[in-house]
Amino acid sequence: MTERQLTYDERVAVARLHALLELLPTALDKRMQQAGLTSFEFTLLEALAETGDGVLRLSALASRTNATLARLSRVVTGMERKGLVRRAPCAEDARATNAVLTAEGRRVHEAAVPLYAEAVSSMILDGLAEGDVGELARLAFAVLTRLDPDRRLAVTAAGECAADPAPSDAAECPADPAAPADPECPADPRP
Repeated sequence: MTERQLTYDERVAVARLHALLELLPTALDKRMQQAGLTSFEFTLLEALAETGDGVLRLSALASRTNATLARLSRVVTGMERKGLVRRAPCAEDARATNAVLTAEGRRVHEAAVPLYAEAVSSMILDGLAEGDVGELARLAFAVLTRLDPDRRLAVTAAGECAADPAPSDAAECPADPAAPADPECPADPRP
């Protein structure tokens, strides 16, 4: 059996990917400081705001933001202290806890949308040529599906935009529109 060696081009591609993964979160966080948020906190607020009523089951929120439940719980605790979200039991499923966007959270999110859009545009999108956004999405999805073969994260759940809620008849809980009718959900914590 021959040992696999990376080509120079492969090593460069992986090194650039590592650098991107290191630099982008910090750069986005720095830009989002004006709004008093980290980029991850903004992502959580955005996921909640997109639901309309501002309510998501914590496991669904973790899936939509590509976070572990442990990380999500720590961040939600901090956001509760800021008055941006609150936890509430799910009336339809006693096992579940919902994250609820507060009025202050909605206000902060709405004020931060242009800041986030400008940051992402100037740091990422403005440097891409026509057609590159689709290619970037395709390449990132190809790598992510290898890293998340069980498709636990919303970004890998389907080839299309997995953040779009499933029809409400498939939901076990209104706060978790993407939940399957089967109560076994890979995004739910294991006992």
